[in-house]
Amino acid sequence: MINTRRFAVSYAVLIAALVLVFLLNLGFGSANIGAGEIVSIIFGGGNGGDSSGQVIIQRIRLPRALASIAAGGALALAGLLLQTFFSNPIVDSYVLGVSSGSTLFVGFIMLGGYALGFRRLPPATLVAGAFSGAMVVMSVILFAARRVKSIVTLLIIGLMCGYLCSAGTGMLSAFAEKEQIARFSIWAMGNFSGINGRELRILYAITLPLMAAAFLLGKQLNALNMGENYAVTMGVNVKVLRSLIILISSLLTAAVTAFAGPISFIGLAVPHICRVLFSTQDARILTPGVVLGGALMASFCDFAARTAVSPVELPLGSVTALAGAPLVVWLLSRRRYES
Repeated sequence: MINTRRFAVSYAVLIAALVLVFLLNLGFGSANIGAGEIVSIIFGGGNGGDSSGQVIIQRIRLPRALASIAAGGALALAGLLLQTFFSNPIVDSYVLGVSSGSTLFVGFIMLGGYALGFRRLPPATLVAGAFSGAMVVMSVILFAARRVKSIVTLLIIGLMCGYLCSAGTGMLSAFAEKEQIARFSIWAMGNFSGINGRELRILYAITLPLMAAAFLLGKQLNALNMGENYAVTMGVNVKVLRSLIILISSLLTAAVTAFAGPISFIGLAVPHICRVLFSTQDARILTPGVVLGGALMASFCDFAARTAVSPVELPLGSVTALAGAPLVVWLLSRRRYES
């Protein structure tokens, strides 16, 4: 029986919490801005276009807050799709090395671009590089999945791919100049601070259609959850569905990695949280739920990274790891997985 009341309450809680954290991200920082002034600035009712509060909100905090919402939702959704694909609850793009592959290819582009004198690379170039890296690693994982039946072995292969890509990234840094390394290192730690309005529009132009496509695949994902043979009997073209899952999850991961750097644990932890919160495995319910949950987690972690030890800003990847790692350890201690 579908518990519509529980679903409605869960969605309401996530939306309310996301709005609250969104306002906190806009209002708090090196200069605190009141809620009334925030609303006035956002909806065009401010007193002037040159006030310090308006400049801070419109040029710095609003793009950053909106980027964290899109990125968090994208990573969480990619995690849900990959967990469905591999029928494994401890899989996400970071664990499988997909994020590391994106980082390696973006490293080639960024460090090479800096060497050629480019101070800011076109967003499309970074996205293309990140997607190429994600697809290379995903291809290796899929090749191994056809020959390896053990889930644990497959995860180890993914981890090894991640280590190899990280080693490659480290070797690239060894040949780069100090200025290039500094810029790349800031990006590699994960952050939303450098995203401008143009990049934000590109990020949303990529992620929103992919999120909608994933939601439309809800029935097919539910069938795949019941097993490949069951999905076939329900008329699902499993090969096409798996290809779509790979494409959507890789593009979501690539888009976020290109603009914000590699961000861990959101794709792994949020689907579990939402399964508990909604008490369901229905992809039609979980898909919008994990998008909201991922947006909330990324926004909160970004807020914590900016304000916890202000004026020093913590690396976003470290904050998400601190928030997500204990949950993953708890999940592993509570549940037995097939080997």
